[in-house]
Amino acid sequence: MPAGRRSPPEGGVFPDPQTGATIHQLTNWHAHSHHLYFTNSGLWDGGRRLLIGSHRHNARNFCSVELATGEITQLTDFPPDAWPNLLSGFVNPVRDEAYFVIDREVRALDLRTYEQRRLYAGLEGYRSGNLSCTADGRTVCHVVQEDLSGKIRMDLGHGYIGFAEYSAARPRCRIAAIPVDGGEARVVYEEKFWLGHINTSLALPEVLTFCHEGPWEKIEQRMWMLNISTGKAEPLRKQAPGETIGHEYWFADGQRVGYHGTRPARGKDRRRQVGPRGVHIFGNIRWDNTGRQEFDFPHGSTHFHSMDEQLIVGDGSREQPFLLLWRLKDGKYEGPRRLLTHRGSWHVQLLHVHPRMFRAEDGQARIVYTADPQGYGNVYIADVPDFDSLPEVEGKK
Repeated sequence: MPAGRRSPPEGGVFPDPQTGATIHQLTNWHAHSHHLYFTNSGLWDGGRRLLIGSHRHNARNFCSVELATGEITQLTDFPPDAWPNLLSGFVNPVRDEAYFVIDREVRALDLRTYEQRRLYAGLEGYRSGNLSCTADGRTVCHVVQEDLSGKIRMDLGHGYIGFAEYSAARPRCRIAAIPVDGGEARVVYEEKFWLGHINTSLALPEVLTFCHEGPWEKIEQRMWMLNISTGKAEPLRKQAPGETIGHEYWFADGQRVGYHGTRPARGKDRRRQVGPRGVHIFGNIRWDNTGRQEFDFPHGSTHFHSMDEQLIVGDGSREQPFLLLWRLKDGKYEGPRRLLTHRGSWHVQLLHVHPRMFRAEDGQARIVYTADPQGYGNVYIADVPDFDSLPEVEGKK
């Protein structure tokens, strides 16, 4: 199926059986489809279309969904043996272009003409990590990681195989800044530590976050802030012993970073401890390490996302396969309230639910997520109703 081929709407609109929340199913094919990683918007054409990945026709390709009509357009035409990294695709915030990695190359994809061009050839002896585009749309930042496949068996997308071993090996990693309109890439940061999850600010072109990757309980300092111009890196929200922090993401203002994790249980709150990691926390902090807000959180979740600190969405767990909402009120979080039952399996990385909250054209909050309740991964968007109208969640936290 060539690039540019259009398909009629595949999904439909239906209520969640338990909560009545409205769910828009965008894809329905006998193959996996998924939205981008939850730190990457995927919206383009002024928010009217959504970039997704799909494995239809036995090949991995980017597609675009027109949100008003549900019409799907295939944007690339890769053969079955090609393995583009669709999950980490990233849309330029100021023009209709997206960036992705295939065979170590970083490529640009014109979302209207479907033309591709190579921006970066990759480095021999390194594997490609994720990428992110700066707020001014001029630079793609890309992390490459030392290839230790000759020593460590790795399959991170299908069960995190080699995850702990690769982190312990302290691979040499580099973050490169690549001009989107051509020119030489420059290495802006290098370290002998597994660097991952680079995320550019939505407002500050010179700023990105990255992480020290690995098992959370074995990482002394997860979150870091990098000045792209100077190459200076500093810890963001310094961790204390026994704390775990992760899944950091930018708030919509591009100034603050949200995150979640745990802290050690202390004194009377030991009864709230969940598993070996301790008491759940959710927090946010400005890019310059000021304005930190942090709260003991009344429930855990696999991933969290929000546009600010007021309303938080989480994707629950295998035991509670729900989209959950929390609301900040009078200095503490209420909830969770169950928005819907997604029944996602988390079986492989592209089937992680990864909810992402966004503001639709009509001004309403909506949540895009991936789930596989019928066996194949599909992309859904849920409307966010009044918080008080949703049922409370009972059971394991």
